[in-house]
Amino acid sequence: MGWRSASAPAVSHVWDRPHRPRFPRALSEPTGGGTEAERSPPLYPINRPRRAPRRRLTTLATAFALAATGLTALPAPAHAAAPGATAYVTNLRGNSVSVIDATTGTVTATVPVGSFPSGVAVSPDGAEVYVTNQGSNNVSVIDTATNTVSATIPAAQSPNPVAFAPDGAHAYVGVSLGGGPQGVRVIDTATRTVVATVTVTGQPFDIAVTPDGGEAIVAGFVGSAVTVIDTATNTVTATITDPGALTPAGVVISPDGTHAYTANYNSSNVSVIDLATNTITGTVPVGGRPQDVSISPDGGRLYAALSNTNAVAVIDTATNAVTTTIPVGTGPTGIRVDPADGTAYVGNSADDNVSVIDLNTNAVTATIGVGDTPYNVDVSRALPVVTGVSPGSGPAAGGTTVTITGSHLYSTKSVKFGGTPATGVTVVDATTVTATAPPHAAGTVDVTVTTQAGTSATGGADEYTYLPEPKADIDVDLTARPHLGVLVPFLSYTLTARNTGPDSVTSATLTATLPPGATATGLPAGCTVASTTVTCTYGAIATGAGVGKTFRVPLHLLSLGPVTVTGVRTASAPTDPGPANDTAGKTCHVISIILATC
Repeated sequence: MGWRSASAPAVSHVWDRPHRPRFPRALSEPTGGGTEAERSPPLYPINRPRRAPRRRLTTLATAFALAATGLTALPAPAHAAAPGATAYVTNLRGNSVSVIDATTGTVTATVPVGSFPSGVAVSPDGAEVYVTNQGSNNVSVIDTATNTVSATIPAAQSPNPVAFAPDGAHAYVGVSLGGGPQGVRVIDTATRTVVATVTVTGQPFDIAVTPDGGEAIVAGFVGSAVTVIDTATNTVTATITDPGALTPAGVVISPDGTHAYTANYNSSNVSVIDLATNTITGTVPVGGRPQDVSISPDGGRLYAALSNTNAVAVIDTATNAVTTTIPVGTGPTGIRVDPADGTAYVGNSADDNVSVIDLNTNAVTATIGVGDTPYNVDVSRALPVVTGVSPGSGPAAGGTTVTITGSHLYSTKSVKFGGTPATGVTVVDATTVTATAPPHAAGTVDVTVTTQAGTSATGGADEYTYLPEPKADIDVDLTARPHLGVLVPFLSYTLTARNTGPDSVTSATLTATLPPGATATGLPAGCTVASTTVTCTYGAIATGAGVGKTFRVPLHLLSLGPVTVTGVRTASAPTDPGPANDTAGKTCHVISIILATC
């Protein structure tokens, strides 16, 4: 564990051989040297209980072998991407693909394909679905707009896994090459022709391509090897083996592209592979035989279909430990997370149905009947849709917590207000996201959501209005009058904050500067004095209103002559647009301790 070897020989083991469906001999011919188990591997590791006898399948003729340069196919027509999430399930014995509407949870079409369809992959634009037919030795191309097969691509012997590059320009199909070495056919999706073949170690059972499209990771069941292919050169750059990671049957890559996870069927565990070093850094026991794996949009949870325990194991990728198991149907084989809607689809091979798991509750919410022996499943990308924004307005300064509602929001990566990124983005579920509005100029903008599938279209339902920044002009007034007498003569000053609008004042601070040696007494609430400075705070002031605060300056502390006090606005909210009236002064003349004028 934790080591890699690009040249070490594959470890030969005799593993448990679970019951599998009856297949034509051409699909299970020996694939080379090694133990008897390796020469006649269980191509479909399905723990399938006995059921009513079936008509024996007719033996196929020996599979034909075609050179890459000799393959031909129909030209690729133009298509429009599918608008919503759709699941596609290969029915291994039914020679068909079931099409499930993710919104309604119903089968909307059954598409006949070749014999023994196993692998399935939806193109990144959602326009096509590639299906590998092991019995027909070819790939069916389904047009998702019509749910019909638009082309058939020859693909050599027993094609099984298939995966698209992120840009959709190439598809990668794992095959057996004439009963000898194993390989990956690289298909140019524009011309629908095989443009390269890469020889790999182990029988390809699953393929995953890194998010940047730079590498294809191949799980090799027979030979117990994981192969890393450089997609730029179509060459093998690493072969990863470990005696504790036998017969990898499924592989998935983390959304950030740093790790790969393989379902090791005969080791009853999941490998954690560091793609920077191409080493196995750990294995996670899962309590059953994992046949396929899928991962949550944030990369935090891994889901492994356990074919012999009729359950799905949920793995926390931060701790690499199983947190729970979810009971599903009998003989689960393929599993795929729908990143748009926060669900996972599990093909139950022995029950001829699909379990739908809610990833928020880890509970099966629906069971959908499909064709004979559902084997693998993939889900189209559904663009996010925004149908509501609440509240619909807020200050230009930002900071408002906004709830965005819609559909297909589960894998939200970012939210933007008029092109400006929001902060505090939180995915509640597939229909709700919250975010903090960023600062923006006043006006109405569109709120857009970006997920793994792309960015939401704009429209009236997503509009958010930034309100003009409120302004309130404070006019500072200062008045004074003498209070004379032999015992306690003083000057009385009233410092007034008057709001001239246009908006209400929420708070303000005014200061009054006294002559040297003077101080203030009789301070009202909200006013303090420090040396010769009086500071007064004001609360809310309505437009057109004024609030005054009065204090005293004792005459016996003043020298004879002019006495000047100055009042100044030092702070206020909202913004004061008119600083010209922020200052006021008042001069009184002290003639004697009993005589003063203001």
